[in-house]
Amino acid sequence: MAFANSLLSSSSSPAQIHHGSKDFNSTPLIISPHERSAFTFSPIRNKFSELGIGVIGSSSKKNILYASVNDLNASASSTSLKSEQDADSVPMPVVLIDQDSDSDATIVQLSFGDRLGALIDTMNALKDLGLDVAKGTVLTDGPVKQTKFFITRLDTGRKVEDPDMLERIRLTIINNLLKYHPESSERLAMGEAFGIKAPEKKLDVDITTQVHVEEDGPKRSLLCIETADRPGLLVEIIKIIADVNIDVESAEIDTEGLVAKDKFHVSYRGAALTSSLSQVLVNCLRYYLRRPETDIDSY
Repeated sequence: MAFANSLLSSSSSPAQIHHGSKDFNSTPLIISPHERSAFTFSPIRNKFSELGIGVIGSSSKKNILYASVNDLNASASSTSLKSEQDADSVPMPVVLIDQDSDSDATIVQLSFGDRLGALIDTMNALKDLGLDVAKGTVLTDGPVKQTKFFITRLDTGRKVEDPDMLERIRLTIINNLLKYHPESSERLAMGEAFGIKAPEKKLDVDITTQVHVEEDGPKRSLLCIETADRPGLLVEIIKIIADVNIDVESAEIDTEGLVAKDKFHVSYRGAALTSSLSQVLVNCLRYYLRRPETDIDSY
């Protein structure tokens, strides 16, 4: 802006612009007072510092600028490339189902960069499942807009406890993402079967699957699972846990693109899991989740 002001304050003598070492036969570009005014108010004036244009001489009569043509081209190419990359970048879709934060409602949090709208269709799809969206909030965190729904059952007015229904909620939201934001298919496991573009990245189930149990007080333990996402995953996990006679008190179901990151508060007869029982549970889950084609009754 200081440079723009200096142009405005110059006398009627024309300003000269040289283009670095490539000065087109050393002939300066002459700008008349009228043209100088128009040039000063051009949007280009705000880009001088970005394009490598600087003042090399200043007096009451003239200002001489230099700008390498190569610098201009390089800067323009860089800006163009960055714009293309930003336009082509597909944000990470995230679906989080939280059973812990609210005692009266199941919280569903959804984000897909800044591309989500009011999600009226998603709310209607949840109502078709016999659910009521009690309230919703929208939080903007930098470039990410997070939409949060507080959901209860229409018949009881209580939060959703049934694992089958929780999985239907998760899949319904993902299906709507694929329908109304088809570009998300390349970042979702379900995009391979139902999307317009299958994910290019294929996860190695053996490497991706991580299971461990943490202490969480005397009456319950925290089971943490990270594995490749797929339809029906939540129900499969709950069945394995139940078959080991372990109770699930609450859960946080987090789908981040191709990966499922789930946490379960679990207990055995009202107490935290012992180290031996924790190991049994971890071994069962690792065995089955790393071999999804295995019959669940064979582990």
